[in-house]
Amino acid sequence: MKQFYSLASILIALLHLQLLPTAVSNSKQVPKDFSKVGSWVVNNIKGYNQRKSDASKGIPHIALDKRLAFAEDCVRVITVAKHAFADFQTITDAIHSIPVDNKQRTIIWINGGEYWEKITINSSKPFITFYGDPGDMPKIVFNGTASQYGTVYSATVAVESNYFMAVNVAFVNAAPMPDVNRTGAQAVAMRISGDKAAFHNCQFVGFQDTLCDDTGRHLFKDCYVRGTVDFIFGNGKSLYLNTTIESVAEGTGVITAQARQNVTEDSGFTLYTAALQGSATTLTLAVHGRRGLGWTAYYGEYKCRGPGASSSGRVKYAKMLSDEEAKPFLSMTYINGNKWLIPPPKF
Repeated sequence: MKQFYSLASILIALLHLQLLPTAVSNSKQVPKDFSKVGSWVVNNIKGYNQRKSDASKGIPHIALDKRLAFAEDCVRVITVAKHAFADFQTITDAIHSIPVDNKQRTIIWINGGEYWEKITINSSKPFITFYGDPGDMPKIVFNGTASQYGTVYSATVAVESNYFMAVNVAFVNAAPMPDVNRTGAQAVAMRISGDKAAFHNCQFVGFQDTLCDDTGRHLFKDCYVRGTVDFIFGNGKSLYLNTTIESVAEGTGVITAQARQNVTEDSGFTLYTAALQGSATTLTLAVHGRRGLGWTAYYGEYKCRGPGASSSGRVKYAKMLSDEEAKPFLSMTYINGNKWLIPPPKF
C-alpha cells in the first residue's frame, strides 16, 4: 500500500564544506515558512520586462546576464500539434527549424497528446523553451535503454544547450521496469547537460535512472519525479523546490546518486519542500543514503518531517543541519539564479 511520506523539507547536498559561500543575503534566502515559497519565487525570479521597468524607475535590481537579456528582448513562438493548424506536427521538426547558434528566445508551444519522439537539443541551440498546454499536459515518450544507447544517451529528451526551460511537459521513458536478472535496462526520461536550465510543473517518469541531472545549474519547481533506483542522478548543481518524488521500487530503492568524484567539483542536489511517496519500507531505506555517496560526500538533512524522518540509522557522514548550516544551500545564490532565472512565459 502506498503511503504519503510527508517530508516538509529534505536537503541532500553532495558538497564539501570548503565550497560553501561564507555569506548569503537574506532577501535571496528561501523562507522557513513553506507556505511562502511560492511568493518568494515570484519576488526573486523577475522577467526581463520587469527588470527593465525596475531599472527605469531606479529600483535596485540584478540585471540578467547579457546573452540572456539579448535573447529575451525579442521572443519567437512556434506551435506543435497533431493537426494541420500548428506550425509543426512533431517537436523534432520544430527544433530543426531553429537556427544553429540561436540567439533568440524560441518558445515551442506544444499542444496536448503523446509525442513518440527521441529528442536531442545540441549545444548550438540555446534559449529554447518547451511550453505545454496547461490544460492538457503533453507527454514526450520513448523507450530507449542503456543496452541500446548507453545510459546517458538513452534519454527520451536530452538537452545539451544552455538557457533551456520547460513548462507543463511530461518526459517519459516507457522501457519496462528492470529486474535483477536484466542488465542494461537503465532508461533515462530526461538528461539535462546544459547550464542555466529551469523546469516548472514538469513530470519525469521512468524506473531506473529516470532523471539525469547531468551537469550545470538547474531549477526544478513544482515538478514530479518517479523511479526506482538512482532515479535522480548526475553531477549537476540543482535546486528542487516543491517537488514530489515517488519511489515505485519493489523492495529497496535509492532516490539520488550524485556523481561528484572529488572535493574540487562544485555540484550537489538541494531538495527543499519536497514530498516523498512510496512504501514506508522503500522510503526508509532510500533516505538512509547508503548508496552512491563516496568519501567526498556531504549529506545534510534539514527539518525533515513524517514517517521515516528519524535520523537514527543514517550513515555516519549524514549531518543534521542547523539553520545557519542550511542557509548556503537554501538560497538563489546556490545556483546563481538571480542572474539567469526568469519566470515561465504567460499565454
